[in-house]
Amino acid sequence: MKSMPIVWTRLVKSGETCNRCGDTRGELEAAVVKLAAALSPLGIEPRLEMQQLDEATFKANPSESNRVWIAGKPVEEWLGAGVGMSRCCSVCGDSDCRTLELGDRTFEVIPQDLFIKAGLIAASELISSTSAADRASSECSSSAAAPCAPPHQRAKGSCCG
Repeated sequence: MKSMPIVWTRLVKSGETCNRCGDTRGELEAAVVKLAAALSPLGIEPRLEMQQLDEATFKANPSESNRVWIAGKPVEEWLGAGVGMSRCCSVCGDSDCRTLELGDRTFEVIPQDLFIKAGLIAASELISSTSAADRASSECSSSAAAPCAPPHQRAKGSCCG
C-alpha cells in the first residue's frame, strides 16, 4: 500500500482545543474512514497524523491552526480555495482563526466532503505518478530479462531502442 499522509495541526491549550478545531477533527476523521474504503482497492492508504500547536506558536501565526495537509499540499491548494480568518472563541483568545474560502462560501469547520474531494484529487495524482514510474520500471526490467521485440514492434524510447 502506498501511504497518503494527511496532517492536521491545531492549537491545544491546557488539553483543550476550540469548537471549530474540534468539529473539524470529527469531519476529518469521518473523511479519512471514507477515503480509506474508497482508496484501498487502488493500493492507497490515507494516514491521519494530528499535530498540536502550543500557545506561543499559535500567537505567532494563528493561521497555522486548523490547517490540513494532504499528500504534502495544503487542502486549499487541492481545492483551489482560499484562506481567511475570523473570530473564534475563548481557547484561541483574541486571535482570529483560520477559515477556508471556496467560491462564495466561508467554512469555519471544514466539512468532510471537502476533505474527501481533496483526498481523491491527491490520490489521482499519486496514481498517475506511480503508474508512470511503474511503466518505465517494468519496461526496462522486462527488456533486461527477455529479448527485445523486433524493431518494428518496439515502442519509441523503450529500453530496447
